Amino acid sequence: MNSFAKLVASACFALAVIAVPGSAAQAQSADTSFFLTSNGIGNGGNLGGLAGADNHCQTLAQAAGSGSKTWRAYLSTQAADGAPAVNARDRIGKGPWKNAKGTVVAKDVADLHSGNNALTKQSALSEKGDVINGRGDTPNRHDVLTGSQADGSAFAAGEDRTCKNWTSSTQGSAMVGHSDRIGLRDDDASKSWNTSHPSRGNDGGCSQADLKSTGGDGLFYCFAAN
Repeated sequence: MNSFAKLVASACFALAVIAVPGSAAQAQSADTSFFLTSNGIGNGGNLGGLAGADNHCQTLAQAAGSGSKTWRAYLSTQAADGAPAVNARDRIGKGPWKNAKGTVVAKDVADLHSGNNALTKQSALSEKGDVINGRGDTPNRHDVLTGSQADGSAFAAGEDRTCKNWTSSTQGSAMVGHSDRIGLRDDDASKSWNTSHPSRGNDGGCSQADLKSTGGDGLFYCFAAN
């Protein structure tokens, strides 16, 4: 084999080596069925309702290579203006759900809402496969919008826990969970992935500044519903 042929062969081998990991990563990404958004919509608790939140999930998933699935935000809404409540647990399909690294975070809806789920700081990854900052990091971003009770159901009508059903950045408050399952208090409630405490702040609890002040950034969980 002459020098030119050897050079071509070496180049082809190098390209093949590079291509294999890329293909594997793409296949892994396509298998993702759960993530925590890497960024929020940026308008506090005003997500454009459930439709706007779902669209954000779908857009992030598409960019990460998992857009062929139907994505739903893990968010509840409360009964208002004649419309019934919506439970987050009823929006997300049947499972099982895997993060971007292939780890199963929950086998089904019951498992997700039990103490057996595998959601931790290290497994509640973004659509990019990144770990989201938690308590002790700067900035802390572990507050996750859910508007939900521990079993994934909506709160009763009355005291707002959904920023006016995800349409307001100026009124109400939002129930949040802790993606790292770490809280200020040594109890289960402050360490819950989906119902740790209501948001609060100078503007009530739904502005972007309010969400950041309590350790969040307007992030929410996304699940593949099919």
